[in-house]
Amino acid sequence: MKDNYLTHSKGFLSWALTLDHKRIGLMYLVATLGSFFVAGMLALVVRTELWAPDPTIISADRYNQAFTLHGAIMVFLFIIPAVPGALGNFVLPIMLGAKDVAFPRLNLLSFYLWMLGGAIAVLSILSGGVDTGWTFYTPYSTEPERLGVVMMATGVFILGFSSIFTGLNFVVTIHKLRPPGMTWFRLPLFLWATYATALIQVMATPVIGITLLLLILERTMMIGIFNPKLGGDPVLFQHFFWFYSHPAVYIMILPPLGIISELIAAFCRRELFGYKFIAFSSVAIAAFGFLVWGHHMFTSGQSTLMSMMFSALTFSVSIPTAVKIFNWLATMYKGSISFETPMLYALTFLFTFSIGGLTGIFLGALSTDIHLHDTYFVVAHFHYVMMGGGVIGLLGGLHYWWPKMTGKMYDEGPAKLACALVFIGFNTTFFVQFVMGSQGMPRRYYNYDPSFQIYHQVSTVGSYILAAAFFLMLFYLLKSLATGRQAPDNPWGASTLEWQCSSPPPHDNFSTTPTVGDPYDFSGMTYDPQIGGWRPKGAPAAQGAA
Repeated sequence: MKDNYLTHSKGFLSWALTLDHKRIGLMYLVATLGSFFVAGMLALVVRTELWAPDPTIISADRYNQAFTLHGAIMVFLFIIPAVPGALGNFVLPIMLGAKDVAFPRLNLLSFYLWMLGGAIAVLSILSGGVDTGWTFYTPYSTEPERLGVVMMATGVFILGFSSIFTGLNFVVTIHKLRPPGMTWFRLPLFLWATYATALIQVMATPVIGITLLLLILERTMMIGIFNPKLGGDPVLFQHFFWFYSHPAVYIMILPPLGIISELIAAFCRRELFGYKFIAFSSVAIAAFGFLVWGHHMFTSGQSTLMSMMFSALTFSVSIPTAVKIFNWLATMYKGSISFETPMLYALTFLFTFSIGGLTGIFLGALSTDIHLHDTYFVVAHFHYVMMGGGVIGLLGGLHYWWPKMTGKMYDEGPAKLACALVFIGFNTTFFVQFVMGSQGMPRRYYNYDPSFQIYHQVSTVGSYILAAAFFLMLFYLLKSLATGRQAPDNPWGASTLEWQCSSPPPHDNFSTTPTVGDPYDFSGMTYDPQIGGWRPKGAPAAQGAA
C-alpha cells in the first residue's frame, strides 16, 4: 500500500492531533457539511411551515428560532469556513508545491476554535433559543428575555478567531512558500481568490468580534451602547455589523469564484482569457467589499448623500464581477468543452450567480430598494448569490478535487442527475420568491396573505427537490469510498501542481520536486486510456497510475 496521507498513520489520535493540512481540510469538510445538513433541515422545517398561511407544524416562536438558527448556522458554521477551511486547506499548499501551510499548529488550532465556537453557538438552543434573525439586530437582541443571545454571540466571537487565524496562515503561506519559478502571475486563480479572501478575513473579522463583544457587555453589564433605553444607538450596531458582514459576503463568494476559474480552464482545455484581469478582479472585489456596507441601511434614516454614495459604490462592485464572467465566457468560446460533473456545476454557477448579481442592481438602486427592502425579493437575491454562487461553486470544487482527496472516482451518472436536481430544485425554490417579494410579501413572517400561498407552495416543493439532490449526492460520494474505481493522478487533464502528485497525495504531498510552469498550459498533456486519466507527453504509459 502506498504511503499517502490517509494511510501514513491511523487511529483517532493521529487525526485529532494531526498537523497535516490535508487531514485538517478533510475534518473541516466533514464538520462544515454536517453544519450544512443541520441548517438544511431547519430550512425544510421553515418551508413546510409556510405551506399554508395558518399554523402548520410549529408555533410562531419556534418558527422564529428555526429561521434564525438556519441563517446563523449556514452563515457562520458553513459557508464562511467551508471553502477556505476545507478545500482551501487541502488544496492551497499542494497548488503551491509546498509540504504544508506556513503554521501547521495554528492551522489545527483554527479548526478546534471553530469546533468550540460552533458547539457554544448550537448550545444557545438549550439556553432559551435565539429568535433575532442571524443579524442579531438591536434593540431586539438586547431584550433581557432573549437569554440565548449571549451564548450565540460568544460562539460567533470565538468563530471569528478561527477565521482570522486561517486567513493569516494563508497570507503567509502564499507569500513565503511559493517555490522558485512560481511568480505572482503564475499562481493558479484559485490561489488569487483565496489570497483576497484571507485579506478580508484578517482585516474585517475583528470588527464583528468587537461588535458582538460590545453586545455581550451591554447584555451582561447594562452599558448603554446599542440599546436606546440605556442611551445607546441601535443604528450604530447596524453600521458595525454590516461593515464586517458585507465583506464577509465576499469571504463566502470569492473562493468559489476561484474554483470556477479552475473548472472552466480544466474542462475547456485552454488558457484562461484575461488571466491578469481575473486575478486583479479578485483583489478589487475584496477592496470594494469594505466600501458598500451602507446599502443595507437605505431605510435606516441615513443622509440622502450617504445613500447616493453607497448606491454608486454598490454598482461599482459589479464591474470586477462582470470582468470574471465575461472572461470565463470568452475562455469557453470555441473551447474543447468536456461536460463532466464539475463543469456542469460551473455552468450552473454562471446561470444562478448571474441572476443573483443582476437582482442586486435592483436592491442597490435607492428607489426600488425602498419597495423591495425586507421582502422575499431580498431572500431570493441573497440565496442566488450565497447558494447559487457559494454553495454551487463549492459543489463544483468538491467534485473536481474528490478524486485527489480520496483516491476514488464517483459515478458520473448519479452525479450528473444530482446536478440537474440541484439546478431544478434551487431555481424552483427561489426564483418564485422574486415574484412574491416584488408583490410585497415580507420576509420572516409566520402568517401571510392567502394570495401568496401558491408561491410559497411552489417554493416548498422546490426545497424538497433540492433536499433529494443532496441526499443523492451523499449516497454516491460515500459509495465511491467503498466501491469507486481507483482515481488516476490526473483524471481531468488539469495542469496545476496538485495534479502532479498521486491520488491521494503522499504524506508530504510530492515524492519528487514538482515542475513549475504556466498553470494553464495544456499543451504537454495527453490522455492515456490505460490509466483512465491524463499524463505528460513523453512520459511512460505507467506513469500516473494509481
